[in-house]
Amino acid sequence: MIRSLTLTDFRSYASARLDVGPGPVVLHGPNGAGKTNVLEALSLFTPGKGLRGATAQEMGRREPGEAGGRAWAVALTLTGPDPHKDGGDEIRLGTGVQVAGAGRRLVRIEGETAQPGRLLDHLRPVWATPEHDRLFSDARADRLKFFDRLVFAADPGHAAAVAGYEKALRERLRLLVDGAEGREADPLWLDALEVRLAETGARATVARAQALTVLQAAIDGRSDRPFPQADLALAGETETLASQGADEATLTASIRDGMVRARGRDAAAGRSLFGPHRADLTALHRAKNRPAAEGSSGEQKALALNLILAQVGRLSTGGAAPVLLLDEAPAHLDADRRAALFDEITALGLQAFMTGTEAELFSPLQGRAAFVRVEGGELIPG
Repeated sequence: MIRSLTLTDFRSYASARLDVGPGPVVLHGPNGAGKTNVLEALSLFTPGKGLRGATAQEMGRREPGEAGGRAWAVALTLTGPDPHKDGGDEIRLGTGVQVAGAGRRLVRIEGETAQPGRLLDHLRPVWATPEHDRLFSDARADRLKFFDRLVFAADPGHAAAVAGYEKALRERLRLLVDGAEGREADPLWLDALEVRLAETGARATVARAQALTVLQAAIDGRSDRPFPQADLALAGETETLASQGADEATLTASIRDGMVRARGRDAAAGRSLFGPHRADLTALHRAKNRPAAEGSSGEQKALALNLILAQVGRLSTGGAAPVLLLDEAPAHLDADRRAALFDEITALGLQAFMTGTEAELFSPLQGRAAFVRVEGGELIPG
């Protein structure tokens, strides 16, 4: 459980501290006050760039006239069981940059430098932002990135598989483009890259398929929620094989063959047109029997929230605690769905951090949540 958050020269905050209890936290205040900055800080305690996808240089606070951001730090104090210690304990996590303009942020656990993947031993943030209000009709790549975050929150190894795949994919494309432009490409290196792509791509595909099965079961098991039910699927050549029961060895061979066949087309196009990176998450609005992409922003948000609630319910059954981050949570939700969302968060016993411009939108949480006003770079209880 998060007990405190401290911000130093992070975004709009020169210095701020937020002490919280085990329940929901409502961050309210005018637009531009820094509410989303708090959620972004919390989202950095997982591998990746956080909910904005920003670089480390962009996160440092800037005074008027300063050319670049300052060195910055975000620190958390957790209470709960530490997997590396006997019994329960207080755990300190930190991230930031020590030198202004540094391109890579450091991660520290109990004061010791650690790999970002170790953060998942202690905390598993899951978030939804206003960009997800059109999740099913926006870019395919954004949907896949959203789904991959859900997968690796429960399976940290998935992040490594996806990162390894993407690195090999970039190197393969560079070789193919060099060959198309008359520069000699090393065929042995190309073969080796495609073997690596096949292995990491198959692992990623299997992890996605397994997560989809679990999440669909979680959605189906809670038909009492006043959120629309969705039938989920992963579209793509490799994903279809996985849905038909192909094992990892079969998927590896299929991806390897597909990469070899796609060499000429990829070289001519200057981009990789085949592989698990082309997968798409699709959803069918069950009650209306139509693709979620055709729904309104409100319907798409409700479908995405149902998927996120299924995810946090899944993560609540063991391992590091999930923390739910909802930016502009009430937007596009009617009063009944807002109340149902708040009831679900409370029933799951979640630590959830939610933002909104008006505290009144969160009135069903009075007495069940901590309210914090955000204004002028300050976090004010109430």
